[in-house]
Amino acid sequence: MTKSFEELVNAPVPVLVDFWGTWCAPCRAMHPVLDQLEAEMGERVRIVRIDVDEHLDLAVRMKVMGVPMFVVFKNGQELWRDAGVLSKETLRKAIEAAEQAA
Repeated sequence: MTKSFEELVNAPVPVLVDFWGTWCAPCRAMHPVLDQLEAEMGERVRIVRIDVDEHLDLAVRMKVMGVPMFVVFKNGQELWRDAGVLSKETLRKAIEAAEQAA
């Protein structure tokens, strides 16, 4: 990661962080869903994928207890988090709620 985590999530648009692992089948199953969401929402969202094995210190600091774990930030503030296989609509609603946040 060339930017720090704090720089990545400190954005005026919602940032959806996907904590995942290469060995995690549910994580890999979510990747096409995230790709579709990114294509549909465009500039309205930034999606950041973080491999927990490559960034274990960050995963511990963010209290990631299982993967996939999704966290939505706006302006550096965590607004929402959930884990597991989630629908595109669930993720979209979390992003849209973050868009409305101050």
